[in-house]
Amino acid sequence: MDAANSLPDPGALEGARRATGDAPGSAAPAKPHVTDSEVVPRARRRHLSNADKRRILDAADRCTKPGEIGALMRREGVYSSSLSTWRRQREAADLAALAPQKRGPKPDENRTEALHIAQLTRENERLKSRLDKAMLVIEVQKNCFRGDSSALWKETRPCLH
Repeated sequence: MDAANSLPDPGALEGARRATGDAPGSAAPAKPHVTDSEVVPRARRRHLSNADKRRILDAADRCTKPGEIGALMRREGVYSSSLSTWRRQREAADLAALAPQKRGPKPDENRTEALHIAQLTRENERLKSRLDKAMLVIEVQKNCFRGDSSALWKETRPCLH
C-alpha cells in the first residue's frame, strides 16, 4: 500500500482538531459561557438626538401613500405617540423640549429665597447697628443741649447754647 493512501484526508483532521481545540495554532480551549438564567439584563432606553427626531418627522411628513408611515415607524422603531408629541413640540417651536430631560436631582427652588432672606437679615443687622449709634449720638446731643453733660464732655467738646 502506498503511504499517501493510508493517511486520512488532512482537511478532515483539521476540522477534528478545531472541534477539540487540539489544533497547533489554536489558543487555550474556550470555557463554555455560563449565564445565570435568573438574572435578566435591564433594558436601556434609546435616546434619539434632536437631529434624528427632526429627520424622522421630515420623513413622516413626506409619506403620502397608505402604510408608508407605519413602515417608517417600524423601520425607525418609534411609536405614533412619539411622532404626535414631536409634532406638537415642533409646532410650538419648542425645540429645546426635543432634547432629553436632564436626570438627577432638581435645583432647589427655595435656595434663591433662602439666599435673599440671609442677605436681608445681614442688611437688617447692619442697619440696626447704625441706628443704635445714631440714637447714642442723639442722646448725647440732648444731654448737651439740656446742660446735663458731664464735665469731661464739656472740656473735650463744648456745647453750643
